[in-house]
Amino acid sequence: MTSTPLADLWPTLPGADARPEAAYRLLQAAVESFAERGFHATTTRDIATAAGMSPAALYIHYQSKAALLAEISRAGHAATLTLVRGAVAGGGGPAERMRELVEQFTAWHARARTVGRVVNYELHALPEDAYAVVAALRLDIEREVSALIEAGVAAGEFQVAEVRTAARAVTSLGIDVSRWYTDNSSEAPEELGRRYGELVLRMLGARV
Repeated sequence: MTSTPLADLWPTLPGADARPEAAYRLLQAAVESFAERGFHATTTRDIATAAGMSPAALYIHYQSKAALLAEISRAGHAATLTLVRGAVAGGGGPAERMRELVEQFTAWHARARTVGRVVNYELHALPEDAYAVVAALRLDIEREVSALIEAGVAAGEFQVAEVRTAARAVTSLGIDVSRWYTDNSSEAPEELGRRYGELVLRMLGARV
């Protein structure tokens, strides 16, 4: 995997500036291991070895592999929420902002696909308290997208029968990119984002 899993996430981690480089290496190794093997099939030894450390050294920074997954999941969803809020608050009408949102959302899930696989497809492995935090972030993302769709309906730019279903369809399209996108994909992340942006506007009944 040649994508840079934590490039877009590191600034969103609490106390990132003060964290030792070893903690960053463990997070990156955990992302790659979870994406390749799945959370349950990954051992702390797998993560530590990939980070060039001993298994005992991992526990200096994290209590468990579940703690690593919780931090990755929270940071991934927080970064996505920031991206979505930025697009929703941008200039132009609802259709223009939706196009921007989908383009960025899709491109992010292509570029940071290893992170995307982990934060979206390993939710079942999160401890209950960590899941609650991530679930709240996911709900905030859905609310932002729903509000933008509602604005488009009110402005006569979208024709949508059920806003919440439409919002989930919009985000699901982008999220799924992280599942299948590879270095050998024929479209660059930005080009894929542009095509998805047009598809979503058509799905919402906008004139494109």
